[in-house]
Amino acid sequence: MTWSIIARDPATGQFGIAVATKFFAVGARVPHIVAGIGGIATQALVNPYYGIDGVKLLREGREPDDILKTLIATDDGRESRQLHIMDAKGRIAAHTGRDCVDWCGHIQGDGFSIAGNMLAGAAVLDDTAKAYVANAGLPFPRRLIAAMHAGEAAGGDKRGKQSAALLIHGEEEWSELNLRVDDHTDPLRELERLEEVSRERWVHFRAFMPTRRNPAGITDRATIDAGIEASIKAAAAGKA
Repeated sequence: MTWSIIARDPATGQFGIAVATKFFAVGARVPHIVAGIGGIATQALVNPYYGIDGVKLLREGREPDDILKTLIATDDGRESRQLHIMDAKGRIAAHTGRDCVDWCGHIQGDGFSIAGNMLAGAAVLDDTAKAYVANAGLPFPRRLIAAMHAGEAAGGDKRGKQSAALLIHGEEEWSELNLRVDDHTDPLRELERLEEVSRERWVHFRAFMPTRRNPAGITDRATIDAGIEASIKAAAAGKA
């Protein structure tokens, strides 16, 4: 009852997952990312443990195909599930159970995987893929959202729309961006608005947060404020 894209930005190494559906709070259950390692999306009659257990297996270095087989092997409900996985080497594995509601299926490309069920038709995934490829010049978050907009224009979830989410991880275990629209009449437009708001201060503040290399981060507020203002000015100049 959902479609999602998992992708890795070749410029930054970031992993991202964007998802939309006619169901409440899709961001709470579908997207899972292990920083620098890979991403998993579990959907249809969602099994949360595909994400919970799957990220553990990704951290162990298991290949996506092996992870997928392990996850569905002991699940008697697997034919009602959909799952896709991509790792940092670009390897992809996907499962669409035979009892998933039509239209359902999955496709893949260079650096991305797309899967969906209960969709208006195959064009939802095809147009999502085409838009992702065509918008390579966009910043990664906006590229993912643009791809989802194209899928929605092709019909999206055939029941309508309700929630959407965007999850992005860079090098750190904490997310660089984690946006959720849990219940909205136009969730992808609202997701697009939230991403724009994130560029007002959040994306500039991230540079001062604790990291594994710098566990304390930057705590001097004057330094943080000056750095944010400089970053905002640089971003504005880049648009000129």
